[in-house]
Amino acid sequence: MQVCDVVIMGALGRMGSMLCSMVQESDQHRLAGVVERPNAAPGLSKYECVGAGDVKDVLAKSKGAVVIDFTAPEATLATLDAALEYGNPMVIGTTGLTAEQVAHVEEAAKSIPVFMAPNMSIGISVLLDILPQLVKKLGPQYDLEVMEIHHNKKVDSPSGTALKLGQCLAQARDENLDDVKQCCREGIIGARPDGEIGLQAIRGGDVVGDHTVYFLGPAERIEVTHRAHSRSNFASGALRAAHWLASQQPGKLYAMADMLI
Repeated sequence: MQVCDVVIMGALGRMGSMLCSMVQESDQHRLAGVVERPNAAPGLSKYECVGAGDVKDVLAKSKGAVVIDFTAPEATLATLDAALEYGNPMVIGTTGLTAEQVAHVEEAAKSIPVFMAPNMSIGISVLLDILPQLVKKLGPQYDLEVMEIHHNKKVDSPSGTALKLGQCLAQARDENLDDVKQCCREGIIGARPDGEIGLQAIRGGDVVGDHTVYFLGPAERIEVTHRAHSRSNFASGALRAAHWLASQQPGKLYAMADMLI
């Protein structure tokens, strides 16, 4: 199998460090470059590859390498623009992007191969395939809620995965999630509106990521839960995506469903 060169953004962070470690142990990937904030860049010397505080300095020496980014929306968009300039494919695991930022990513995908997923887990991808069947078979009598739990350092809420799950549920009802979602309840709120989809968030400790979808019906409820035990779950999915993306052509924004066909 052909070796895939990768550039890791935020290489000294929690996810970046894990990605670098897994790449170094892989016989299918090679660490072509690493990037970190300029004030932390000296720490990149432990990696035997090109390292810098400016992604352009790395991409200029890493032709064709797939960029993997799990950083923050603004940083990810800046990296995407650099990838566009140098023609590098890019895997995006960053969450919390606005609709305008997603539109920018979609536009970039017309020129370079881009893969974006709020959750790189294979299990979540399978769950997204199964949920519409439950929605349709159970019918409108069942209220839908999504509960997510993440560590106390997570900055966006609801999580990107919770939003993706909510979108999946809404689409199964031929609805737009933005029209039916409810992310907060407080005070005298009255009866639950028909068709509402709740998205609730809990933050605390070092929880990697738990997501539960509730189907709350008459005299019964169904709970479908996915728990991530380690970030390695997301890292391995991102590396699998990078290897797959390296042989794809631009023209659309790729997602997990494209890779798992």
